[in-house]
Amino acid sequence: MNNRIYQRCTRCVMDTTDSKISFDENGVCDHCRNFDKNIAPYWKPAENRFDELEKIAEKIRKAGKNREYDCILGLSGGADSSYLAYIAKEIMHLRPLVYVVDTGWNLNVAVENIEKIVKGLNLDMYTDVINWKEMRDLQLAYFKSGISSQDFPQDHAIFSSMYNYAVKHGIKYILTGSNSATEFIRPPVEWIYMNDLRMAKDIHKKFGTIPLKTYPTCGILRYRIWYKYFKGMKRVYPLDYVVYDKAKAEQFLNEKYGWTKYKNKHFENVFTRFFEGYYLPTKFGYDTRKNVLSNEILAGTKTREEALEILSKPPYDLSQALKDKTYVAKKLGISTDEFDSIIKDENKTPDDYKNSFWMIKLGVWFCKLLGIENRNIR
Repeated sequence: MNNRIYQRCTRCVMDTTDSKISFDENGVCDHCRNFDKNIAPYWKPAENRFDELEKIAEKIRKAGKNREYDCILGLSGGADSSYLAYIAKEIMHLRPLVYVVDTGWNLNVAVENIEKIVKGLNLDMYTDVINWKEMRDLQLAYFKSGISSQDFPQDHAIFSSMYNYAVKHGIKYILTGSNSATEFIRPPVEWIYMNDLRMAKDIHKKFGTIPLKTYPTCGILRYRIWYKYFKGMKRVYPLDYVVYDKAKAEQFLNEKYGWTKYKNKHFENVFTRFFEGYYLPTKFGYDTRKNVLSNEILAGTKTREEALEILSKPPYDLSQALKDKTYVAKKLGISTDEFDSIIKDENKTPDDYKNSFWMIKLGVWFCKLLGIENRNIR
């Protein structure tokens, strides 16, 4: 339990709902100090590093020569992945396969955005539809577990499906919309726990009801070591090589392809909207808008005053949140009363289940040592 006196960073909007946050004598948090020390000196937000991007594109084209596709990219319909698709096709001149994973929760606006981007860029698309009975069973098991990280079943299925497909079909390069401009500050691990397949298996063993025969999995050792060093899979972050002002990118996507903006990051998905906008704040007091807005403050695309104004309002309309709760409960096969009971039940943490956090921390430490990772992860 976090018994600290409440404090908010004087520079960004991260606060003591991150129980491990620390402040200097000026009230500036360690996230900001880490940005100043480990990210800002090397980040070039005002430069289009097209020469570097072209060198990367040449390697990708060479690796994919005589293949139908030279890379693969996941498309959710959000701004980051949509702009990534534009960069890949029009700036890098690649032949990407657009990979879409249907977990059963996407809103119509997301589906429409995906269609607009794919059609506008004349790209091929492959859709993997996750077995709904298995997805539902794992998601309900996670709710019953009482931990905060309810996004694992979806997120794990999405990246596992794409990574497994890429390796199986010999596609060496995976393009990702992750980028420094919007992700200096990760949500603390206690808010959203990291990929931990061991914990997922333990939670499903305790609370699941059916075998997960087709649900895609890819543990950290497989994608970090086996796929990378033995199968040659490489992840590339093109948005780090271009000037990426998210607001301007959204306007560009709208004007060129008719793309539609969402209210908040990740709100293209009804489950994620409910999870981040209602479940986390209501049950745990965690608001992921804080790290998203803090990223924008550090990137210079939003002022602290603007961020505080946004945080003074609920993540989304309460009446819509309650409708979403009813919808989610029904889709998971339980009553709203039962769902309320689950949400009100005792809060748990990953420490209440078998987990591999020691190995994840060791991997993060090693990545920081090699300069692969420079964000706070704790």
